[in-house]
Amino acid sequence: MNYKTLDCSKVYFITGAAGFIGYFLSRKLLEQGCFVISVDNLNDYYDVSLKYARLEQLESYEKFTFIKGDISDKSMIMNIFEEYKPDIVVNLAAQAGVRYSIENPDVYIQSNIVGFYNILEACRNYPVDHLVYASSSSVYGSNKKVPFEETDFVDNPVSLYAATKKSNELMAHTYSHLYNIPATGLRFFTVYGPMGRPDMAYFGFTDKYFAGESIKIFNNGNFDNDLYRDFTFVNDIVEGIERLLSNPPMGDVQHKVYNIGNNNPEKLMVFIETLEKCLGNALGKEIVFEKVFEAIKQGDVPATYASTDLLYDAVGFKPETSIEEGLQKFADWYVEYYGMK
Repeated sequence: MNYKTLDCSKVYFITGAAGFIGYFLSRKLLEQGCFVISVDNLNDYYDVSLKYARLEQLESYEKFTFIKGDISDKSMIMNIFEEYKPDIVVNLAAQAGVRYSIENPDVYIQSNIVGFYNILEACRNYPVDHLVYASSSSVYGSNKKVPFEETDFVDNPVSLYAATKKSNELMAHTYSHLYNIPATGLRFFTVYGPMGRPDMAYFGFTDKYFAGESIKIFNNGNFDNDLYRDFTFVNDIVEGIERLLSNPPMGDVQHKVYNIGNNNPEKLMVFIETLEKCLGNALGKEIVFEKVFEAIKQGDVPATYASTDLLYDAVGFKPETSIEEGLQKFADWYVEYYGMK
C-alpha cells in the first residue's frame, strides 16, 4: 500500500472544529504538531456547552487558532484564506440532522449549500493541495441494494439534508473539473462516540434514562424487520480522514468520493441492548431502558451499510471498532462528564 503519511509542514484549515468529528480530527492533527486554523459558528442546534468543552481542550495547543464565524459569511472565509493560506482544507461545518431538515430547511441551505460554495470559491481563488469535505450516507436514500457502493445511483434523496449533501458532491466535482481542485468527499455512516452529538439516538437514549423517561424507538416495533445502521466509531472516522489528507485524487479526475462506515451494520435493537449493557458496566448495575415503539419517522431510511473497499484500496484502512468497545467508551465518558456515578 503506497500512500503518503501526514505532513505537518502544511497548514490545515478545519471548519466545524468545535463539532464532534471536527474536534477529534483537530486534536489528532495537533497532537502530531500540525498547524490547525479553525472556524465554527457555535450554533445552538444542540448543547453549546459541549462545543465549548471541546474547544477548551483544543485551545490548550500552541498551534491551534480559532475564529468564531459562519462559513456562509463569504468575506470572512476569503479573509481567512488570504491571511493563513491553508494547504489542506477539511470542511466539516454543516447543519446536521435528517429530521431537523424537515422542521428548519432554511439553515440547511445557508450552511450546507451557500457555506460550501464559499469554501469552493476560496479554494479556487487561493489554490490548495487538497479539499476534503463531509458528505453523508443519507445520499443513498432508500436504496435496497447493500452494501452501499460509491458507484450506486444516488439521485433520490429522502430528506433535504441528504439533498444538500448530494449537492455538495456535485458542486465539488464541478469545481474540481473547472479549476483543478483536488477534492475528496466522505460519506459518513452514523458516527458515535464520547463527546458526541446529543441529537444522536444513542446520546438521547442515555439522557432519557437518567431523566427517568422512556425512550422512543422509531422502528414500528418490528424486530424481525428492524432498522439497520452501520454505526462507526469516531476514532475510526478520524483515522480514515487523516490517511486521506496527504493523498489527494490524482490523474484526469481530481474528485473522489469514499464511504467511511463500519462495513458491519447492526440492528437498532442490538445497538440499544449493547448501550444498556455498557451503561450498566459504567454504573456497576443492571440498566434497562423503558421503551416506547413508534412508526418510522419521515426521512429515515431502513438500512445503512457501507462498502469500504474503495477506501481500503486508496489508503489501506477499514474501520474495525466494535459497537461493544465504542459504546463502552461513550458510556464511561458520559457517566464521568455528567457526574452520574
